[in-house]
Amino acid sequence: MSDERVFMKGNHAACEGAYRAGCKGYFGYPITPQNEVTEYMSAHIWEHGGTFIQSESEVAAINMVMGASATGTRAMTSSSSPGISLKQEGLSYIAMMELPMVVMNVVRCGPGLGNIAPHQGDYFQATKGGGHGDYRLITLAPNSVQEMAQFVYDAFNLADKWRNPAMVLTDGTIGQMMEPVDYTTMPWMDPPDKSEWQLDEFQEGRERHVLTSIWLDPADMAVAHEKLIEKYERLKREEVRYTEYLTDDAEVLVVAIGSPSRVTHSAIRILRQEGLKVGLLRPITVWPFPYSAIREYADSKHVKAILVAEMNWGQMVEDVKLSVLGKKPLHFVPKHGGLTFTPEDLTEPIREILKNPESPNTLWHVS
Repeated sequence: MSDERVFMKGNHAACEGAYRAGCKGYFGYPITPQNEVTEYMSAHIWEHGGTFIQSESEVAAINMVMGASATGTRAMTSSSSPGISLKQEGLSYIAMMELPMVVMNVVRCGPGLGNIAPHQGDYFQATKGGGHGDYRLITLAPNSVQEMAQFVYDAFNLADKWRNPAMVLTDGTIGQMMEPVDYTTMPWMDPPDKSEWQLDEFQEGRERHVLTSIWLDPADMAVAHEKLIEKYERLKREEVRYTEYLTDDAEVLVVAIGSPSRVTHSAIRILRQEGLKVGLLRPITVWPFPYSAIREYADSKHVKAILVAEMNWGQMVEDVKLSVLGKKPLHFVPKHGGLTFTPEDLTEPIREILKNPESPNTLWHVS
């Protein structure tokens, strides 16, 4: 595909980002609203010297990725909420084995089967581990088709840099929408050398490579834990990413990711025309989370209140609460059930907050 601007669907753009990053293995199973990923990979990965397998289940898919990643291959899988849940055991093994791989979750509404409408109910699962044991996924949250491609591309590089699984956490709106994508920011690349640890044909004279997630001696397991913990602490220092929009003088700071952050832009433009000072901080890495950046706004004199908008019952708002530490009123606007935000869902609560900025924390119910 040309490096010029191309009009694409979000799920397809993610695949092109993977190709450019050197992805040579995709293993997945169909589920709405990410089926276009499986479809696009099955049609085009061969053109890039890669392998596609539609597995018999999500459990099989994640284990296939594990095996491919262990050989040094850049590999990925994708699914939507219930399917990602089935992959959690494999992700836990992959994290303990320190295998770099990419998984994308195009979130639909739950719990249970729910429906196929866009949602953000998998935030806890993505950012707090998801499966059993102490581990973390590097997690990127795109809000455009451009970022669908870019963040998958970036996720491969981050996964290899840190020898850690990486997730692209998006929602059904971003996966299904179509926008222009500029691929000049994603030059074709070859994966880095992994000969230091990858499994390959045993060569006489070199140290044996062992990738495992089991240490029966608790003392040995503790050492493995400490290695992971040290890596995660470095990740929190070095890889936090976020963007800001009209925050320099904002009296209300909105925190949002994914498609709600796009609606927030529209709401802010409306409110700015009314002379109301509102800005947006959008986390790009939801793990590691930008606690310090939000805390600085909570400490600032011009911010009077902070509002979180999510398509769920309230998940990222808990991380924002840990950032704010009660220094400013924290308000929450949810949309759930698969319903999506309109600008009016945000403009009305913000107008009310600015009438009485000292009002206590509020849950704003919008239909």
